[in-house]
Amino acid sequence: MRFFQVIFLLFLSLQLSAQRPKVGVTLSGGGAKGLAHIGILKAIDSAGLKVDYVTGTSMGSVIGGLYAVGYSADSIEKLARSVDWDLLLSNQASLRSLFMEEKDEYSKYDIELPWVNNKFKISTGFLEAQELWLKLAEFYFPVTPTKDFSQFSIPFRCIATDVGNGQAVVLKDGELISAIRSSMAIPSVFTAIDHNGKRLVDGGISRNFPVRDVKEMGADIVIGSTVASGLLPPDKVRNIIQLLLQIAFFREAEDNKKEVPLCDIYIPFKLDNYTMASFGDADKILEAGMEEGRKLYPRFKALADSLNAIYGEAEWPVNRMPDLKTVYVKEVEVKGLENTSSNFFINTMNFHVNKRYTARELADMIRQAYGTRYYSRIYYSLIPVGENNYRIVFDIEENPLTYLKAAIHYNRFSGIGVIANITSRNLLFSNSRSLASINLGESFRIRGEHLQYLGRLKDYGFTVKTQFDRFDVITYEQIKNRQSGLYKQNIFEVSERLHYSPKRDLTFGIGHKFEWVTYHPRIASGIEVRGSNAFSSFFTYLHHNSLDRGIFPRRGLKIELELARVSHQRANLDVLVNGVPPSDPDSASISEQAYYRFFAQAEGYLRLSRRITAFAQAQAGANFNYQRNAMNEFVVGGLTRMFRNQITFAGMQEGAVYTPALATLQAGIRAQLFPGAYLAGRANVLVNNIISRSDFFKYQDFYSGYALTFSYNFALGPLDLSVMFCDQTQRVQTYINLGIPF
Repeated sequence: MRFFQVIFLLFLSLQLSAQRPKVGVTLSGGGAKGLAHIGILKAIDSAGLKVDYVTGTSMGSVIGGLYAVGYSADSIEKLARSVDWDLLLSNQASLRSLFMEEKDEYSKYDIELPWVNNKFKISTGFLEAQELWLKLAEFYFPVTPTKDFSQFSIPFRCIATDVGNGQAVVLKDGELISAIRSSMAIPSVFTAIDHNGKRLVDGGISRNFPVRDVKEMGADIVIGSTVASGLLPPDKVRNIIQLLLQIAFFREAEDNKKEVPLCDIYIPFKLDNYTMASFGDADKILEAGMEEGRKLYPRFKALADSLNAIYGEAEWPVNRMPDLKTVYVKEVEVKGLENTSSNFFINTMNFHVNKRYTARELADMIRQAYGTRYYSRIYYSLIPVGENNYRIVFDIEENPLTYLKAAIHYNRFSGIGVIANITSRNLLFSNSRSLASINLGESFRIRGEHLQYLGRLKDYGFTVKTQFDRFDVITYEQIKNRQSGLYKQNIFEVSERLHYSPKRDLTFGIGHKFEWVTYHPRIASGIEVRGSNAFSSFFTYLHHNSLDRGIFPRRGLKIELELARVSHQRANLDVLVNGVPPSDPDSASISEQAYYRFFAQAEGYLRLSRRITAFAQAQAGANFNYQRNAMNEFVVGGLTRMFRNQITFAGMQEGAVYTPALATLQAGIRAQLFPGAYLAGRANVLVNNIISRSDFFKYQDFYSGYALTFSYNFALGPLDLSVMFCDQTQRVQTYINLGIPF
């Protein structure tokens, strides 16, 4: 019935005016569910219906903004299917953007609290989402110099909420990216945004379905698409996030009642199986939008044909996007710095004026600066200065210099522990990072480290580290691989290294390490080594890391190579057989001669499809001329790398094999079952005693094993539940790991 009223209005307007009625489109907020709007825009495009005005809120502002500046609906669909939503809607940057020396500590802790002015600073939201800023900047780059939204291909407005008074704020000028980011700043989820002198949050709080605004712009006919599902029933509000969102959107439900009657074509989506956070189901939501668009296509086509029949063909260019692919930057301005200088910031990006840049080049340079960990948000705007020249203005929010961090980790080998960390930058000297970490639990571990960048930040650095570990180590029979004893092991290390990083994914250097190791049997086994050994190593190393993520990587390569000379040892050791010295004292003698040592590890990931990733790993180590040396063997077993000299192996627990020389090869497939959940299968082989053979350990020369692992990534970190099997031991074993190790 409503459609026939629209047709009647068309004929009535023919009698009253020769002016073509204006068509407006309004897209509601709704998080991931807002992707369904794309199906409606595709139907509008297919019908040849010219749109004159667009308004949107939250995700509706993102989709509507793209359409308004000149993207076709087909192009928007391709963008939506290609982006990494997990990365965009997080506080994490791609691991590839970080300095090599920062990668091991990145995204390692469950809680990170900034310490500012002798107190914890609580953010206005969990997510700053730097990658979202950069992706929006890339998408909207062609219109970045345009500050009046009415000058877009289709005039556009979006809605945010003023946190000072709770009123809707109609955003129609200024920085478009800032406006859209404001419109989608869901309270308690995203940080609030300062835009045009106001602090703003999500427009869905005050006006989630801004139909009145498109009418005020001049729309005579309004197509309104809403994915909002209203308030949750009381019994569905089950956690603090749902409660905060329920309170935040009380007004939205009431306001919606006023907006719906203003629509001429009203499209209410039923997406009850999805939530605002269902970006893992993006493809399904997009298909739901396409299906609804196909149903509505005849109505849009009839409307377009009627308008064209009465007023003639509308002017609707095939390519509405401004032809701005690069900008020539004449001037640069940096705002918001206190702890770092403008020169420091610009040098980390390798940025130069009087040069032409694309959106992607600017984004990559900003990622380089973000990779220093000094900044929480870097946003830029372009201001025309003269003909075809621009001034780029970087608006920066710095990270606090000091963070207190915490995490929980559990593993069968180390037991359960609480990990606490304090990290401070520029504590002793500028361009430095100092940290102290402690693991309290069944195992005790403590570490202190100072990283000092030398000269230009990205090139040279010097690291000093000290660490103490105390573990209880289970020993196994060398033939049947059954538990046979228990050791108390203490390890103390002091190391210094000088490193050079020509690129973000590569570093190499030289160093020195002093180690002191003690073994004290608690439960006697067949062959025991009791006492201590101390030695120094002089080493050179090369590390490469191009992984995209620290947890569940999908692409990239990680390589570690180290060659060392272990100097004369100071051994104070006894070798016991069944608790007593052997009858032949010479058979228990320990060598203290120097030897060379080599270690190599490589792991690679290849994304085969959206949900399937293949991976492979190779590990090799050798102590040359190590027949009668002790306490620096490679230790085989476990699926999670946790401690000194460990070689992971699917099929055996940590400490199942001790060897002076070995090589392993592993391959596997990981499939994403649903958001956050994965199933991985792997198989590996181990070739033992390949260069040196210990006189004390008599393990087999070959092992093969397998593991099937279910993983779920939740608030406390990744949880891995594994079943393992080894062909040689003929034993099925379980393996559990929660969180990221110390």
